[in-house]
Amino acid sequence: MDSMLIQGGRRLQGRINISGAKNASLPILACSLLTEDNLILSNVPSVTDITTMRHLLENHGVTWQEDVAGVSLNAGHINNFTAPYDIVRKMRASFWVLAPLLARFGEAKVSLPGGCALGARQVDLHVAGLAAMGADIAIEDGYVIAKTMGRLKGVHFNFDKISVGATISLIMAACLADGETQLMNAAAEPEIVDMCHCLVKMGAEIEWIGTHHLKIIGKKKLHGAKHHVISDRIEAGTYMIGAVITKGDLELYGIDYNIVENLGLKLLDAGAHIEHSAGRVRISMNQELRSVNIDTRVYPGYSTDLQAQFMALMTLGNGTSVITENIFENRFMHVPELCRMGADISINGHTATVRGVRELKGAEVMASDLRASVSLVLAAMAATGETKIRRIYHLDRGYSHIEEKLGNCGAIIERISGDGV
Repeated sequence: MDSMLIQGGRRLQGRINISGAKNASLPILACSLLTEDNLILSNVPSVTDITTMRHLLENHGVTWQEDVAGVSLNAGHINNFTAPYDIVRKMRASFWVLAPLLARFGEAKVSLPGGCALGARQVDLHVAGLAAMGADIAIEDGYVIAKTMGRLKGVHFNFDKISVGATISLIMAACLADGETQLMNAAAEPEIVDMCHCLVKMGAEIEWIGTHHLKIIGKKKLHGAKHHVISDRIEAGTYMIGAVITKGDLELYGIDYNIVENLGLKLLDAGAHIEHSAGRVRISMNQELRSVNIDTRVYPGYSTDLQAQFMALMTLGNGTSVITENIFENRFMHVPELCRMGADISINGHTATVRGVRELKGAEVMASDLRASVSLVLAAMAATGETKIRRIYHLDRGYSHIEEKLGNCGAIIERISGDGV
């Protein structure tokens, strides 16, 4: 497996172009299953999660053509309704093929999902919503097996808790259902908004987009469309934190500040300076880092996908920071690795107390999941000495050309191929 060597103590300065959003691209790619026509997408990032979704869609019979302009998908000849364990285990987003296959073809067999080791990732809300729409669903031998006689039926469905994944599934299902669907207590992340805009271009009728209450009028069929995927707010947020932790000065292009403002406000509290205009955010840091508390919430609250990165930042804060994780279990697996670098962090349940230290020191550490991986990259850039990060394949799932982007801004960062476990 590849490792990464980082020489710490380098200030990040320069310009980074933000890639397309992985978390918007994945459900939009699944939307290709809802039509027999071409779905043409631009700004799809070059990360391994996208490659995994490509393999899954091609497994179902989708044709995938890619060039510098983007990706063209055609699901006109679907010949397989099974999403196998060998593919789905790699990425929980694979589960999103269930709803469109069921809605368009009346059957699907999808392995229970995998992905990062973040604790229980239940599919109960997906299943409950599809069952409420008339699907006959069973779970056998690790697979969800779903069938329906005729079209799914529109339904008023209230999510017991806000769920990004289940909201995405039911939106796709509702677009081809018979009648009106209303989804209450739905998730409203920017990536869901972007998917809804793409679906509208495909002929879907969706009202109240961007709210926690969606109204969808089902259609007998959808058509092809062209869509430009939004930029990645998590990538942008990671580099914003990178500028602050290295006391640097970065300009980020292609990102709308409105969708990273929840992070921006926390960084302002910590002492950062931020300027922004259309499609551009500049962030710099030239004063003492103040400790700031965060607690992760559904959007527009603070994103769980930026929790590990912010914790890396707070290890160097002047004071004590309390970080509360409300979304996922097991999302503090980066803590022991940060402590190996000299951080002072204690955990009590879903709360971490971070007492700022004067410096971090380079060490050999191991990545456990996607966001934990990049938190170690951030810590390594701010540390004294050299850090070696093992198992960086997690990074490749969500960050496009990260070594190149950081290297162009002053980081000394090197990938070592085939470096053992």
